[in-house]
Amino acid sequence: MDAFLWVLVGFAALVVLVLFILVVNFLNLYIQAFFSGARVSIFDLIGMRLRKVDPRTIVYGRIRAVKAGLDISTNQLETHYLAGGRVPTVINALIAANRAKISLPFDTACAIDLAGRDILNAVQTSVNPAVIDVPNPKLGRTTIDAVAKDGIQLKARARVTVRANIQRLIGGATEETIIARVGEGIVSTIGSAETHKDVLENPDRISKTVLAKGLDAGTAFEILSIDIADIDVGENIGAKLQTDQAEADKKKAQAQAEIRRAMAVAQEQEYVAEAQKNRAAVVLAEAEVPKAIAEAFRQGNLGIMDYYRMKNVAADTSMRQAIAGEDKNRSPSGS
Repeated sequence: MDAFLWVLVGFAALVVLVLFILVVNFLNLYIQAFFSGARVSIFDLIGMRLRKVDPRTIVYGRIRAVKAGLDISTNQLETHYLAGGRVPTVINALIAANRAKISLPFDTACAIDLAGRDILNAVQTSVNPAVIDVPNPKLGRTTIDAVAKDGIQLKARARVTVRANIQRLIGGATEETIIARVGEGIVSTIGSAETHKDVLENPDRISKTVLAKGLDAGTAFEILSIDIADIDVGENIGAKLQTDQAEADKKKAQAQAEIRRAMAVAQEQEYVAEAQKNRAAVVLAEAEVPKAIAEAFRQGNLGIMDYYRMKNVAADTSMRQAIAGEDKNRSPSGS
């Protein structure tokens, strides 16, 4: 019995020692929460440690919420912490929204935070509108280039003032979508202008036309205004395109002419070859004449006197052709 009693006393002492260590560790947080009006029990603090939740983050978050007039329990803060959320950021955003009279429930703030959006920056942007440059210089472009109907290029820069829409932060498009839509609207407006002078005289027509298209639909922002910061005249794209087209037509015509010339040369060579072929045929035919004369002598169809008369006729014909050729070469004066 004595041994059992000593074991029981030792176990009780160990339990008391553990509880004392835990109480000492959490006593500071407990006192801060108690005197701040955001009471948290010691057992809640111990449970946080066992659930691997940082008690400091939860207690400080609850103290700030209570001091700001927000009723947020430690259980809600623990749930968001265990889900991977940023408790201090959410508390800061809720306090800022409460001071700015913006409706922002705790569950909505947690959902936005877990979606990866900066809820505090969104609240600040909702209170203090932000300005977006179109185009974004960080992406390498400094102007939006468009061409009016008269072929003159205009280079424009715009500044878009936006305010965060808390209700559309989850699933809403980001700044890149705003930049792309505004840039598209600028190009469309300039492209529909009859002359570039119309745009230069009334640059506000771009702002009005683009703003009237409701470009903030489906985005996490509300467009307050679109201001044209600068418009510069660029190149004469129309004239350049016409010049390029004329050069292309010229090269096309030259290519077609070269094709026709090559075809003419080829046809000429075909005619030359055909003439050579015909001359060869004549030579072959003339070669048959002596054979025919010899055959006529062997068969008795041609006598020696007939042969000489034929030779005389041929010689006379040659002489007449020679005389006729000399007459043609004489000048009309007879010299």
